[in-house]
Amino acid sequence: MEPMLLRICDVVKLTSLSRSSIYRMINDGGFPKQLTIGNRQARWSRIEIEEWYQEQVLANQSA
Repeated sequence: MEPMLLRICDVVKLTSLSRSSIYRMINDGGFPKQLTIGNRQARWSRIEIEEWYQEQVLANQSA
């Protein structure tokens, strides 16, 4: 079973984006924000990342 919350290294693998690109896009409002789950721990929702990815695919197909 796939985890529902992803670490940054998993997000990098799924999206092929660098860590700095991910954080830059979060600051610009173009990428799902991370969830703080503890002291210095952040995770991303797998569902939100997959939805974001599908939106990117559809946007590139219609362009």
